[in-house]
Amino acid sequence: MRKLEGKVAVITGASSGMGRATATRFAAEGASVVIADLNAEGGEAAARECRENGANAVFQQTDVTAEAAIKGAIDRAVKEFGRLDVMFNNAGLAGALGSLEATTAENWDRTFAILLRGVFLGIKHAVPAMRKIGGGSIISTASVAGLRGGAGPLAYSVAKAGVIHLTKCAALELGRERIRVNCICPGGINTPLIHQHIPGGDPAVRQLLDNIQPIPRAGTGEDIAGAALYLASDDSAWVTGTAMVVDGGLMAGGNLFGGAAQQPFQTPAKWSGPSFEKD
Repeated sequence: MRKLEGKVAVITGASSGMGRATATRFAAEGASVVIADLNAEGGEAAARECRENGANAVFQQTDVTAEAAIKGAIDRAVKEFGRLDVMFNNAGLAGALGSLEATTAENWDRTFAILLRGVFLGIKHAVPAMRKIGGGSIISTASVAGLRGGAGPLAYSVAKAGVIHLTKCAALELGRERIRVNCICPGGINTPLIHQHIPGGDPAVRQLLDNIQPIPRAGTGEDIAGAALYLASDDSAWVTGTAMVVDGGLMAGGNLFGGAAQQPFQTPAKWSGPSFEKD
């Protein structure tokens, strides 16, 4: 039997990268999926890809900073498929780039609105639907940058640390209702979000990321999809409040925290939006 047979999932930021890889993996494992993303073209394509895997899937245009939009994505899941079993708060961007002193308050707030407020809203509005069916799994994308300084842009790193702590606090509050709350901390994943910051795009990113952790290859969206599948499935029925590190061994002693890997973030102060938008 497929691991997510009969389950329903909402995945934010699922038009590309880790979110899209997870959506197609969930679909292949039997889940019905709501693709929740700002990118209509990519989101519709991701939904078609899920349907080609034999799953039920729909696209819902969603701004994760807007409470009504998050609620609307969850309501769509319940309306279309009858329930909500899995909420994957994955939408993200690099956000404010540059030094602390050069970061504007506006860009700081915009970064937190997407990376942390959006996760809070996803958790908040998933709870009522999961309570009705006696439980569920909430997963959020954090980062190794939230575990240790120097692994990402400043505002991004602090927001991801907030996702990790929110995960633990929510897990404590919701455990008695059998709603599990966990997050994934990716390391060096080769996605479009990173491509836009490094001259040379995909090949240059791959060469860089091949050498920053003990396992000598860049991480992929499929690596994160595998972790998300475990946390979404009944295999992790007794797992909650965890920050699952998926990084090829980076946090055990890779060399991300110095040298060339920091160069993309040492830029003049600017804003880095979603991967489908040009800076």
